[in-house]
Amino acid sequence: MAIVNNSHIFIVLMTFITMNFVVEAASSNANQAITSENSIKPKGKLQPQMEKYTLTYFNGRGRAEVIRLLFALANVSYEDNRITRDEWKYLKPRTPFGHVPMLNVSGNVLGESHAIELLLGGRFGLLGTNDWEEAKIMAVVLNIDELFQKLIPWTHEKNTTKKAELFRNLSESDVMPFLGRYEKFLKESTTGHIVGNKVSVADLTVFNMLMTLDDEVKLEEYPQLASFVNKIGQMPGIKEWIKKRPKTYF
Repeated sequence: MAIVNNSHIFIVLMTFITMNFVVEAASSNANQAITSENSIKPKGKLQPQMEKYTLTYFNGRGRAEVIRLLFALANVSYEDNRITRDEWKYLKPRTPFGHVPMLNVSGNVLGESHAIELLLGGRFGLLGTNDWEEAKIMAVVLNIDELFQKLIPWTHEKNTTKKAELFRNLSESDVMPFLGRYEKFLKESTTGHIVGNKVSVADLTVFNMLMTLDDEVKLEEYPQLASFVNKIGQMPGIKEWIKKRPKTYF
């Protein structure tokens, strides 16, 4: 008859429990590390005011202005980090795609202006009320981007004579069709908004383009656009931002 050593059984049992605890703890720590590294909150459960936002771009409106308008309209604080060309030489290799704007959200860095607009638009409730409206909003953003790309030489030109010539070349082929198209969109709208029944990223994108063209076009010839610019420009947050934003040449 075998004699069982109770102390031996106790030691084996405790060893098993200890090993099991270590494995579970290691698994828990690994999961925590993954969660920390990818500390992005689930969609629809975000609290923008609890995040720390830093927007990095040059001292100009350019590709960052719609982002700034989003912050202004949502009344969400952020750091408006405007860099010099000398600072850009150092910073460029450290950006996600080699250009700005980029947005730091509590340690998570996002590049590409439209991706940033999509993120903030979703967080601030400015992407419509359903996926169809969201898709239409992004269609407007991408359509305006086509015009933006063509206007870059004009917006950056400082010589007034050359600037006027550049705009004349773009006016008939690109600017006038843009104005006519969005005048028609607003005329057909029953809400006064580009997409849906409330302000969205699409409205701010069109508004920003019209503000960019402000000195070159006569909006009195486009009553819907004129009314639209006045309405968006008077919204709380937007009005204050327009008044205080730095005067820049682009």
